[in-house]
Amino acid sequence: MNTPIIARDLTKKAPHSPRERIAGFAIASRAVDKCRASLAGTLGEYYYDSSLDNLLFSFKGITGEQFKAAVQASKNYEDVGTWLQANGTKKTPAEIKTWSDEMEAGSPMKNPEKRAHFIENCHKFGLNPETNTTFDWLEADDRASFRRKSV
Repeated sequence: MNTPIIARDLTKKAPHSPRERIAGFAIASRAVDKCRASLAGTLGEYYYDSSLDNLLFSFKGITGEQFKAAVQASKNYEDVGTWLQANGTKKTPAEIKTWSDEMEAGSPMKNPEKRAHFIENCHKFGLNPETNTTFDWLEADDRASFRRKSV
């Protein structure tokens, strides 16, 4: 399947969930959306090459600039996945799955420097910081942002 990359206007619609994977990589679909929106000037309140994006970039041993060049050259999400598999630090499918599963299950609750901020943000959305993940919080924030804009 070739899923074309449509430049999302992130002032009107949220990027993909960080759970949506490209070639097994969590965060990648969202990073593509933010990258394309940054190139189009429609990033809104989002950031490309953010700390979340850099979790993916660090895992693969690539930079935001390298990823941006790959996204610019790609017609579909699968092209980006092929590029991710071929570039940076080589990773096995098992390593990719383990890392992506860990990212999806991750929470700042174990990080004393980020815990209070995470608790505060979870409470804004009615989430339990003890049981919810970073990805849960990001998805709730995306929904709330666009609910406020449509009112």
